[in-house]
Amino acid sequence: MRVLGVDPGLTRCGVGVVEGVAGRPLTMLGVGVVRTPADAELGHRLVAIERGIEEWLDEHRPECVAVERVFSQHNVRTVMGTAQASAVAMLCASRRGIPVALHTPSEVKAAVTGSGRADKAQVGAMVTRLLRLDAPPKPADAADALALAICHIWRAPAVNRLQQAHAAAARRAPRTPAVPVRKVPR
Repeated sequence: MRVLGVDPGLTRCGVGVVEGVAGRPLTMLGVGVVRTPADAELGHRLVAIERGIEEWLDEHRPECVAVERVFSQHNVRTVMGTAQASAVAMLCASRRGIPVALHTPSEVKAAVTGSGRADKAQVGAMVTRLLRLDAPPKPADAADALALAICHIWRAPAVNRLQQAHAAAARRAPRTPAVPVRKVPR
């Protein structure tokens, strides 16, 4: 499975491509950051992020895109920018028919380090180790994007099995006949 991980942000949008399957060594195919100037107009920044994501999709042809799920922070302005960049990544993938998966920061940290409360240094160190890199990817947004891709590769088989089990159970469940509704006289 080839996954493009996206750590959304308006100024720095981390991107990383990892290939592999759960239980086997993983391979990093690319890592980087799509940058936009903080003083540029919002619309221009979003277009720049779109172009950057599209280039990564063209070059690496992922089977899935894993995006960090936006979570509430105290700074609404930061959340809005992150959400807008996240939406651009989801739009680019969906436009091409590529499935999109959302993972929370704590899910990613737990998958990669074993602790949902790991700090950025711990995530970077584990990404370096898991992908057999010489040094942690810089900036941290790039390492986070790789962590998202790793998380998805490891979690996707279990999630798919759960979805299949739910679908099978729904097909086997006896259908309850509709009960006619009677009007109650007043």
